[in-house]
Amino acid sequence: MPFREKLLFVIIGFLFLCGCKEKEEPTYTIGFSQCTGNDVWRQDMLRGMQRELAFHPNTRLLYLDAEGNSQTQINQIKELIRAKPDLLIVSPNEAEPITPIVEEVYQKGIPVVVVDRKTASSFYTAYVGGNNYEVGKTAGQYIGAALQGRGQVLEITGLPKSSPTVERHRGFSEAISKYPGITIIKTFPGDWEKNIAKARLQKNIADLPTVDLVFAHNDQMALGAHEVFKEKGLLGKTKFIGIDGLAGPLGGIQMVNDGILNATMLYPTGGEEAIRTAMQILLKKPFNKENILSTAVIDSSNARMIKMQTDKILTQQEDIERQQKRNDEQIALYRNQQILLYSLSGLLVCSVVLGAWALYSSVERKKINKKLKAKNREIVEQRNKIQEMADEAQAATESKFRFFTNISHEFRTPLTLILGPIEGLLHGKADHLMVKQNLKLIQKNAQRLLWLVNQLLDFRKLEGGKIKVKATENDLILFIREIMRPFEQLAKKHHIEFKLTTNLSTVPVWFDTNMMDKVFFNLLSNAFKFTNDYGRIQILVEKDVSLNVVNIKVKDSGIGMSDSEAGKAFEMFYQGQHAAHKGTGLGLPLSKEFISLHHGEIKLVSQPNQGTTFTVQLQLGQQHFTEEEKTTGQVITGEQLVGNHLLEDASAVWEMPAHTEPKKHHVLVIEDHPDLRNFLKFTLQTSYQVAAAAEGQQGLAEAYENSPDLIICDLTLPDTDGLKIVASLKADLRTSHIPVIILTARTGLEQQVEGMQVGADLYLTKPFSPQVLKESVRSLLANRQLVKERFSAGEILHLPPTEGVTISKLDKKFLEDFKRIIDAKLADPDLSVEYLGREIGLSRVQLYRKVKALIGCNVNDYIQTVRLNKSCTLLRQPQASIADVAFQVGFSSATYFSTAFKSKFGVSPTDYKNQHLRTEPV
Repeated sequence: MPFREKLLFVIIGFLFLCGCKEKEEPTYTIGFSQCTGNDVWRQDMLRGMQRELAFHPNTRLLYLDAEGNSQTQINQIKELIRAKPDLLIVSPNEAEPITPIVEEVYQKGIPVVVVDRKTASSFYTAYVGGNNYEVGKTAGQYIGAALQGRGQVLEITGLPKSSPTVERHRGFSEAISKYPGITIIKTFPGDWEKNIAKARLQKNIADLPTVDLVFAHNDQMALGAHEVFKEKGLLGKTKFIGIDGLAGPLGGIQMVNDGILNATMLYPTGGEEAIRTAMQILLKKPFNKENILSTAVIDSSNARMIKMQTDKILTQQEDIERQQKRNDEQIALYRNQQILLYSLSGLLVCSVVLGAWALYSSVERKKINKKLKAKNREIVEQRNKIQEMADEAQAATESKFRFFTNISHEFRTPLTLILGPIEGLLHGKADHLMVKQNLKLIQKNAQRLLWLVNQLLDFRKLEGGKIKVKATENDLILFIREIMRPFEQLAKKHHIEFKLTTNLSTVPVWFDTNMMDKVFFNLLSNAFKFTNDYGRIQILVEKDVSLNVVNIKVKDSGIGMSDSEAGKAFEMFYQGQHAAHKGTGLGLPLSKEFISLHHGEIKLVSQPNQGTTFTVQLQLGQQHFTEEEKTTGQVITGEQLVGNHLLEDASAVWEMPAHTEPKKHHVLVIEDHPDLRNFLKFTLQTSYQVAAAAEGQQGLAEAYENSPDLIICDLTLPDTDGLKIVASLKADLRTSHIPVIILTARTGLEQQVEGMQVGADLYLTKPFSPQVLKESVRSLLANRQLVKERFSAGEILHLPPTEGVTISKLDKKFLEDFKRIIDAKLADPDLSVEYLGREIGLSRVQLYRKVKALIGCNVNDYIQTVRLNKSCTLLRQPQASIADVAFQVGFSSATYFSTAFKSKFGVSPTDYKNQHLRTEPV
């Protein structure tokens, strides 16, 4: 072949290879100056960046480590700038020293990504890091729960002036302040280093009292503390909590898994996120300036799972790095072949071989890149799954906490109504009526407790798979009528249309009567609970011959549910948002399980304010049951149903005896539970005139209208929060002086503090002693009597403080305004109650009640007392005449003044004046 043709082939092959060359990503240089944390932290951040850079092979990272020295980091940043990077990543140890150099770089037009800790200004391109305050707060909340609100904590911080130390300590202190039983016995810095923290702890440990928990601001310092306690033989029951939750053999996840740490707060280093943000900036793609990384608690419950996931990610990263290394080798080989091709361009055979090899290398590289992208997607999916699992675990934990809180509240009210009557029977002079009523109340609430306990037992048996169906053939129509019977009186009382609609006279169905009783009783209980007076509840029974099933629909015209509530109605422990109808959250889930055991279905259709329909579908015949699931028996009658006694009207228990004797004090009870409301009335009515309200707004109206001497208010009311009611009473001038007792099943210290903060005078928790309640009422009313006696002399706010006498700021201001207005108009004979009411903003009746409650006398008597007291001062002046004094203090005539003065002091104004003139020195 002629040389000219050979050269043409070589040129064509070269152009072909050039055309086949893959368009590569632009080449970038990123400078990275690191100063944050200890060696383990810095290595983990660097590894994270290198993992992400594996997806950007044309990007070069210039890395310099300042090892915690801010001045060294400033010098390193200047050195990186001289290398002219496309972007700078800075991980500062302290904010203030590093801020000027970061601002200088930013103003030069070089993008700056700040990692882990912010600078002192906003002159940076983007920030990637965690919320140190939230991490500290999360740790404090976890520690409070772990120590059950009591214990002694040792805190080991990082560098004293670094922002993570300050923010983590602030968040931790704020969270732990809600647990008064927890004491921080000592706080000292460990400078983020294990050995430093260990050395300082060894010097101080001898002086420390018993330590229940050590909280370190990173896992390495927590490890150092663990080693010191182990060397001293002080481990015992001491818990160790850290922060970071890094992966790998030296990370916090491994320590929790090995039992060295009890828990660690996940605080991502942000290496991957920093590179992803940097590449978005360099590639001119949208990015967020503030990128806050989320945190989570890693303890024995999830450490093993997270460790398996992180180990798998690390293993996959090693695979990616090996693939990347192989890719780099292929690229290097590809480039060498190109050089060889250029040097031997005259040889056609070599050019073809090299071209083919280069083409093969290009294909292989694409395959490798494809594998890398697939691995990356897998890692992202696994990370998302981990987050979803953590969210689901958190939601499940919160649901269980709400369940156990509510079930404890459910127990407390019947316990109150059992223990209270028992105490009354043991200590009181009980007549036959009282004994009968107390025993009825005890029986009713004991049955309520039994029903709650049976629900818990059914739930436990279902979880353990121990409940078995014992199906018998029963007439479904007759069975439903029996279940409806105990609800008929309740429907009549609330004027609810309650009926069974069917064209079937009898429907033989195989089912377990005990289970179905609980299912339909629960459905009807819910229907009556959420249906207002004059509503409608209907049960429809229809047979579907084509499907060989029977459908039972329980339909009400109640408040209904939203789509989100209906979707969660059958979830275990779930409770709706209606404050007036809190339950255990077990009824519907148990009903669904019972129906499933019968191989049936239960469905729900609901709309807000339009009602709810539950449809239970049961199969006809017996072929769907095994022989073990079938038995013989009879339908349970209405008298045998578990919950019937719970529907008994409270008025049937309590027969209030008529008391004709007038009572001195008026007590108002605001309580939605009918039995407890009547019990309180029955307990207090022997000594006080008692009025009652079932709702908060009704109670407020009663208080404003009649101004009782004392109010007892439940914390959980159907229409509002009891705390809001107390706050409204204490903020209104008409009722601010009335003592208020909060009655609740919530025993937590936080709830008691909230009650005191809104102005409640006493906080009683269920179950409570009737004797304690009576004594509390007597004590508060006695305190109000002391206030009246103190101010009855007419010298408002000028007497010295009296022990045990308290007065609110609002009442104090009222008395100040009341006295100021009277003093200003004292000389005016036309000063009246109407004028005072207009000036203060109260009606005549309301002003009269307010003054009577605070001072113990009526307004006119008080005005006359003030006038006469002032006249005594004026009469001591030698030049003052009796007529002048009378007019100065507001009397229209001297004669009436003399009569009133003598009636008050026993002497005439003239004699009083002469006596004081003789006794005063000349």
